[in-house]
Amino acid sequence: MNYRFVHLPETDSTNRWLAAHADEHDMVVWTDFQTAGRGCGTNSWESEPGQNLLFSMLIHPTDVAPARQFAISMAISLDIVRPLQPLVTHGELSIKWPNDIYWNDRKLAGILIESQIAAGLIRQCIIGVGLNVNQTLFRSDAPNPVSLRQITGQQHDREALLRQIADRFTLDISADDYRALLYRRRGMHPYRDAQGDFTAELLTVEDDGHLLLRDSQQHTRRYAFKEVTFLKSEE
Repeated sequence: MNYRFVHLPETDSTNRWLAAHADEHDMVVWTDFQTAGRGCGTNSWESEPGQNLLFSMLIHPTDVAPARQFAISMAISLDIVRPLQPLVTHGELSIKWPNDIYWNDRKLAGILIESQIAAGLIRQCIIGVGLNVNQTLFRSDAPNPVSLRQITGQQHDREALLRQIADRFTLDISADDYRALLYRRRGMHPYRDAQGDFTAELLTVEDDGHLLLRDSQQHTRRYAFKEVTFLKSEE
């Protein structure tokens, strides 16, 4: 894709900035600091000024129906993991369903996707990403953040990472590649849903984005986003 890149020293939210300035061109906006960075729902995103990669991509997909919009989530997840893999020589990079990027049991990046639908197709999509790059101290009550610098012991060029991510983004991906990187894809782990706590193994993520788990009673459970919580092993 041919993006127009915009750098802002500071903004409230790169997703909001792009929504206000969107046009027919694909665009990437990145900033050194967000005064109101957002995660999913009401979650905020902690980031020390000038240390992390905070950006949003505006894309205009063709022929993507709302029922297939999870393909965008899979694509950006893979797109972020792949340039990080050569840098991370120990531990495991994975994708926590639906699209958080993890190193071992700690969160390295979060993604927020906002789409506009017209005539039965996704006409415009804003993909917001917060990737912890060089921050070494996290002060919020987020339970498990980690940065690339904490993992590798080295400083990293934020703009170079951004260019790698943007330049290689494509919706032409394999869902199997996404599934092969899923967090907790092996073994039994604790979860919580509206009925309470349980342990289960992860079976798969369906093409429409639903998560399938098999619990210790051998019952298959199917969840949409926000319907199940991943618990820490000690909870």
